[in-house]
Amino acid sequence: MKQGGVSFAPRRRQWLKRALLGGAAMPLLLRDALAARKQPGGLVMIKGKVLINGSAAGTGTPVTPGDSVVTVRGGLAVFVVGGDAFLLRENSELLTSGGSALIASLRLVTGKLLSVFGSGRRSISTSTATIGIRGTGIYIEAEAERTYACTCYGVVDLQARNMPEARETVNTTHHEAPRYIYGRGEMPIKMIEVAPVKNHSDAELIMLEALVGREPPFVGSGTQYQDY
Repeated sequence: MKQGGVSFAPRRRQWLKRALLGGAAMPLLLRDALAARKQPGGLVMIKGKVLINGSAAGTGTPVTPGDSVVTVRGGLAVFVVGGDAFLLRENSELLTSGGSALIASLRLVTGKLLSVFGSGRRSISTSTATIGIRGTGIYIEAEAERTYACTCYGVVDLQARNMPEARETVNTTHHEAPRYIYGRGEMPIKMIEVAPVKNHSDAELIMLEALVGREPPFVGSGTQYQDY
């Protein structure tokens, strides 16, 4: 069986069926996104107004490296580029760059982004942080003076843009080390500090990974799914 060009083994189909039936407490919005997955890439689902390179976009509109994706108030965009999948929340602006079919780097100008990445290195930048990605699920909120980054699983390298020596490598399996990265430090200067887990869910991660034919590493581990 193939869904959107991705092969699903029987075991994966069984797992996905359980998730959609509520094993992962998946809301209707996320079930609809999976049901709408008919193309190998681009916008899988939208809510409200979504702009690609300044033009109104709809389900099925391609997203390629070099494009900008913008959501307005009340909007949401779920999209796939190669082996990476993204959920961009409302009032967000995302700039992408890379090769013909692979995003190499992203800039979250403002807003909130949940992403899952395949193998290989990527980078995400905000006004206060540079984040190196290594096969990771990550949730980011970009504000003018602060970035929130939760490494949901995988390895990332965090660095404060205004103080490059302020850096930290984070390796997690299930949201163990969320961080704030600041644009300016207080006295004593602390540009990267511990943060709470907030504003994203395991159900969303399950959905994004399913769109590219994978599962998060916490699936099947006995870990209780969370909605933060």
